[in-house]
Amino acid sequence: MNLKQHHTPMKSLNAALTRRQFMTYSCGALASLSAPMVLANSHKDNAIMHSNSANAVGLQLYTLRDIMKVSVPATLKLVADIGYTEMEFAGYFDHSAKHIKQLLNDNGLTAPSAHIMLEEFETNLNKVLDDAQTVGHKYLVVPWLSSAQRGEGIAPYQALAEKLNNIGEACSKVGITLAYHNHDFEFEYRDGQIPLDVLITQTDPNLVAMELDLYWTVKAGKNPVDYFKAYPGRFKLWHVKDLAEDGGFADVGKGTINFKDIFAHGELAGIEHKFVERDHTTDRIATVEQGYKAVRALNAGVNKG
Repeated sequence: MNLKQHHTPMKSLNAALTRRQFMTYSCGALASLSAPMVLANSHKDNAIMHSNSANAVGLQLYTLRDIMKVSVPATLKLVADIGYTEMEFAGYFDHSAKHIKQLLNDNGLTAPSAHIMLEEFETNLNKVLDDAQTVGHKYLVVPWLSSAQRGEGIAPYQALAEKLNNIGEACSKVGITLAYHNHDFEFEYRDGQIPLDVLITQTDPNLVAMELDLYWTVKAGKNPVDYFKAYPGRFKLWHVKDLAEDGGFADVGKGTINFKDIFAHGELAGIEHKFVERDHTTDRIATVEQGYKAVRALNAGVNKG
């Protein structure tokens, strides 16, 4: 499907959603939505939230990838209406960086971060950096390693740390910080060492930050706060994602993770941006609404404290 097209069939868009009927759809964006409980937040309110990024509520758009495939403009309008102010991209879905920037501006949004696969950095670095500057990304994040990239033993992670330093230096020259996002496999011992610890200790903190995925960290049996204490200031980005009792995914605030304690240690972590995410969900709109509400409340709790 050409995602640059101006009109998307209503049937296709509705098929990508699990609820919330669209009342009017025009020029690739939603003109209006039936009002959910949190849609009262205006773009003016969103702009005010940008004054303190650590208190902003961000969204990793991978959560809504099925809707992004149908219409990027519609998705960005939807999340802005819910109240989100910051986006983390996982692909532009055939839109140019210039068009993405315009869509963000139209909806009162910013995109401080984007996920870029390691091979893209290795083969297309100049284009990656040019696009990032156009959109306004301040962070570019390596989101995943294939099994081949992980290899055997600890040596691949030691080599990766050196590679991240080199890429991070190139990013730094244009005012961007490189970051690395974990799953659970970075916590599996290799040659007596924990790969994530290797990546943290063998990268330059001025060139490489960490995006801690709270779900995968807890699922691996680790306490995020312990990592904040061990490596203060390194965790500039978080994925706020909840763990269900059965080990699967849950909407933020509906699972088992003690976010209150984690958020209370945000300053120690060095947190700048928090992105709601859920890898798989049966109700995308309910997930992002609940995530926004939960993180907003958690931020407020920290500020009161």
